[in-house]
Amino acid sequence: MRYNLFQIDDISLESQWRSIILFGKNSATYKFAFARCLLDFAEKQQTTVSLEELSKPFANHIVEHLKMNSRQGSSRTSTFLNSCRDYISGDLNIDELSNITEKYGFVNVVDAFQIVNRSEIPNPFYYKDYKGKSKKIVITDELLKLKESVQFINLEQEVEARWNLVETAWNLKINPALLEVKHDPNKGLIYIESQELRRKDITSVKDALNGYQKGKCFYSFKDISIRSGDYNICDVDHFLPHKHKKEHLEQGANLDGIWNLVLADQRINRQKSDLVPDEKFLTRLYNRNEFYIVSKHPLAETIINQTGSTKEKRRSFLQKHYNISKGNSIHTWRPDEELTGNF
Repeated sequence: MRYNLFQIDDISLESQWRSIILFGKNSATYKFAFARCLLDFAEKQQTTVSLEELSKPFANHIVEHLKMNSRQGSSRTSTFLNSCRDYISGDLNIDELSNITEKYGFVNVVDAFQIVNRSEIPNPFYYKDYKGKSKKIVITDELLKLKESVQFINLEQEVEARWNLVETAWNLKINPALLEVKHDPNKGLIYIESQELRRKDITSVKDALNGYQKGKCFYSFKDISIRSGDYNICDVDHFLPHKHKKEHLEQGANLDGIWNLVLADQRINRQKSDLVPDEKFLTRLYNRNEFYIVSKHPLAETIINQTGSTKEKRRSFLQKHYNISKGNSIHTWRPDEELTGNF
């Protein structure tokens, strides 16, 4: 499976966390609410939490998303989700919702959260202690170490972006062949638009793309940030220069498509300007796009619709359009500073 490539030569804690968020199965959005809670515990350096204590923040995250999108799971009925809806309508108070959450909200998510491709991640972020009267989650050193990573500041926004994408896919009734996630460069958002549906903004383009690049500049592989105000906040860059847009449109490709958007360190992006990257980066672009496809939900269908239904077609598509841009340029570009990449 392609997401194994995501962790080839990279078993870092950040990569393991992102493999859960981006590639783990989604039968409900509970894992995203659980992830938000875990990140909060790491921030507070909290080492144990009872299900009773966990219930209120967990339910609150679900409630906030239910207010925006009514479908938060693939099952038609759910005692827990119905209780969250009753809370929103005023038929339950927060204490009643917390009690129901403790009983029904964690039935699957605690066991399933750390499973990717039918196996538990190598370095679990918690384990459960259900002995005795109080059921507990015990936070491991790995989650606390994750907090010390320079990537930790990006993880909450990445979870929210992934959650928004998953719930949007479930709540929209659009033929996948007609589905396309588009980029609004002026607002920095990705959105969906179709003949049957008016525009629906989904999430920040930076938040949605960053995890698939492992929080690294696409070209230099230096750490980047997606948090507003940070000194190393990244730019959104067109891998193949936008100035060649007309030539590509004539061959059926839109350079504003998600397939051609990458995140780059601001200095590196200014250096690149409207030059064509060295061809070695084409493999990295292909791999990054394949990560989208394996992760499912709107970005997957979008990349397939934009670049091809098979791996061979997608490789051919990228090579063809790379050759178009290269043929319209004098030379190719490489960054003056570059770390070793791992995808």
